[in-house]
Amino acid sequence: MTRALDLDLLRTFIAIAETGSFTRAAEDVHKTQSAVSMQMKRLEDTVQKALFFRDGRKCRLTGDGEHLLDYARRMVNLNNEAMQAFCKPELAGLVRLGTPDDYADRLLPRVLGRFARTHPLVQVGVECVGSDVLIENIDAGTLDLAVITCNDTVRAQVLRTEPLVWVTSARHDVHRSDVLPVALSHHGCAWRRTALDALEASGRNCRVAYASANSLAVATAVLEGLAVGALPEINIRPGMRVLTADDGFPDLGLFDIGLIRSSRGGSAADTLADHIAASFADFDRRLAAE
Repeated sequence: MTRALDLDLLRTFIAIAETGSFTRAAEDVHKTQSAVSMQMKRLEDTVQKALFFRDGRKCRLTGDGEHLLDYARRMVNLNNEAMQAFCKPELAGLVRLGTPDDYADRLLPRVLGRFARTHPLVQVGVECVGSDVLIENIDAGTLDLAVITCNDTVRAQVLRTEPLVWVTSARHDVHRSDVLPVALSHHGCAWRRTALDALEASGRNCRVAYASANSLAVATAVLEGLAVGALPEINIRPGMRVLTADDGFPDLGLFDIGLIRSSRGGSAADTLADHIAASFADFDRRLAAE
């Protein structure tokens, strides 16, 4: 008879994996450290594998532990989705969501697909424009939620801190050009200014060869070997190569991706906001799997 995995044990196991400590995990799951240790002994007995290495006060997952972690997260997430679907089927209405298209291809398919499965009666309207316009629309009340590139003037729930990186085609050497062709976003985009300022400070000759508010157009120019680009790390596509200081390219620093909300949003908007936050928290694992 096939043994069953206990979701409570899996939640504790995930907490240990994320904190690297039985002690901190015990605080997160509101259990004593001895109870957590007993739970993990039960889990190891269930799967008949060692799941942890001890490393001083920290613990690391074994290869079997890393393998189980992926299953554990999927099982716990699926359980949560099922409970939301059956316990809150009455949630309905319209949620107006905004995001720059830089994040849309990563954000929308998974988040909206998952949200539609758990809340099929909620309609989501999506607007893809720049962060400055999204902030204005939130203030005007024409959007309920917006994922934005944060700036110093707006208070946002930070979803992810992301490096801006130089990218080139893995099949071309345009980055070696004496006068560097660059593909950048539209005027007013913070990434465009950051990239140009960094090149100027480093003394690198460049020209803006392609400019578009559409992130796919910028990515296409890079992939075809027509120019180098400055993109968030999460937007790196297959066929791109990251350029570093070893290639003669200056560091572009970090920026925050945040979520802002209208005061007029309701429970459906709050629930979608939770889905978005959970999706960004899960980015690193999914990107590694891809």
